[in-house]
Amino acid sequence: MKNKTAEVDKIYLFEEMPIPQAVAKLALPAVIASMVTVLYNLADTMFVGMLNDPVEVSAITISSTISLLLIGVTNLCGAGGSSVLGRALGRRDYEAAKKSSATSIWLGIVIALIYSVVFATFDTRILTALGATEENITPTENYLFWTVILGAIPYVLHITLSYLVRTEGDSLRASIGTMTGCILNIILDPIFVLDFGLGMGAAGAGCATFISNCVACIYYFVVIARKKGHTFVNFLPKHIDISKPVLGDICSVGIPAAIQNFLNVLSMGLLNLLAAGYGTDVVAAIGIAYKIHMVPFQVTFGASSGVMALFSYNYGSRNYRRAKEAFRFTTVISVGFMVVVSAIMMIFAGGIVGAFIKDGAVIGHGEIFLKAFLIALPFQCLDFMGVGIYQAFGKGHLALFAAVIRKIILEISFLLILEKLWPCYGISLAQPAAEVVLCIITVIVVGRIFHRLESESAPSVVSDTTK
Repeated sequence: MKNKTAEVDKIYLFEEMPIPQAVAKLALPAVIASMVTVLYNLADTMFVGMLNDPVEVSAITISSTISLLLIGVTNLCGAGGSSVLGRALGRRDYEAAKKSSATSIWLGIVIALIYSVVFATFDTRILTALGATEENITPTENYLFWTVILGAIPYVLHITLSYLVRTEGDSLRASIGTMTGCILNIILDPIFVLDFGLGMGAAGAGCATFISNCVACIYYFVVIARKKGHTFVNFLPKHIDISKPVLGDICSVGIPAAIQNFLNVLSMGLLNLLAAGYGTDVVAAIGIAYKIHMVPFQVTFGASSGVMALFSYNYGSRNYRRAKEAFRFTTVISVGFMVVVSAIMMIFAGGIVGAFIKDGAVIGHGEIFLKAFLIALPFQCLDFMGVGIYQAFGKGHLALFAAVIRKIILEISFLLILEKLWPCYGISLAQPAAEVVLCIITVIVVGRIFHRLESESAPSVVSDTTK
């Protein structure tokens, strides 16, 4: 009876619950989890910054580029797998749901293992190419030993599991798993990083991250075991399906999502290389500013990842109007929130940067960089909601198109141009310039998608979404 009630509640959430309530139920836990996630990323920078050593802080900055590649793997398996899972649930194709979850989980494990081995073999050459110098390459390698060489699998696995659990409508449990690992990391950071504890510096931050990700994995194992019989998320090898309808569909969404992160790495690497030409202080400052701006950005990421299940389910069930209303409602709320938060943070930009390091030169540079990044936030919000629609609807080619436009045609071009026009600080304006242009493109493309889908849908499958 309990399982039957849970199934009825899940169907009500996706098919009949009023849009504001459904979005809140799915998105709010994801937003909170995303905020906690970025706070734990900031914790690494904050506690390493307490050492007042720009070399250690710059090691975290360089490492973020490698971390972005790992996020690309989670996008391949998590975003791709959750899109296929959500659409299968909408069609009531439960066998495909089992196959999509098992396939995406094992795909993530295999790719993460390969990634860690490749990095362990070529780490020095990779980091040098990304802008590491003789001064900061050792602490950078020490940090990445824990987060990549040992930590790639637990990181990719726990993020992939959070995607899949959330797609079944269990956003709260998915978010608790993410927050458990993050909060543990924040607790462990000062113990491992600072001199009163183990005094490991940047390496200590990496070790804390590794332990936290392992704990998060254990949490999801327990959740899946306790939901046995009324969950389609599973590790069973017998459900692995490498055929086109399953693995091919996962990859059609996941590969463009992964490429998007690869392009993020490319632009971040170029940003670090350009910043390195102005000294370690500038590298540290731009790293701190970027991570600070990621705090409000996670509201956008959390909202889009949370409601992706609502998008994909209703796309699978051909209830396109409900998907459109969910997109519109979430976007309006998120963009409005982002405008207010960006304005407030700009006023206090210098003080916010100063909370992470007491070096006057780094604070001066960081204040200017942070204000530039904040300009981009409202536009990023709409752009990433558009990417959420592309992924949820299985339109990976559009997600790839958006990624190429954003990073190759716009952002990297603006980096090279603006660095010449405004040396040092111009590089921070590339992101807002790119997001403004992409925002216009996103409005046009998403509008056309919904117009075409609604014109093709039968009236009988359109439900009242204004309840």
